[in-house]
Amino acid sequence: MSLRVRLREALPEAMRARDRVAVSVLRSTLAALDNAEAVDVDEAEMRGSAIEHSPVGVGVAEADRRELSERTVADIVRAEAAERLEAATQLTAPTHADRAARLRAEAAVLHRFLDGPGAA
Repeated sequence: MSLRVRLREALPEAMRARDRVAVSVLRSTLAALDNAEAVDVDEAEMRGSAIEHSPVGVGVAEADRRELSERTVADIVRAEAAERLEAATQLTAPTHADRAARLRAEAAVLHRFLDGPGAA
């Protein structure tokens, strides 16, 4: 089973378990994966033409998405975990200890998907 599918399937489980840390990190990581699939838009396309010449109908505003390889998905998940660990190391003040602990917990959730059963 692909990493992305495992992340998607874990989200409702985390929601049912009321695991706020897992829900937060899974949502943001899945959003990062969705963003990585976005295709660059040409500036000329952004300006467009007159509204009366615009296409009309179901799906005309849909853009093709990139297909991410399993390795790219794993790289993005690793980057998300590393970003959280880096941010946690920056929070050295005692008043930020709770936030740093949460960031480390979020990184641990992602590492379980990378290192666990079915890991890439």
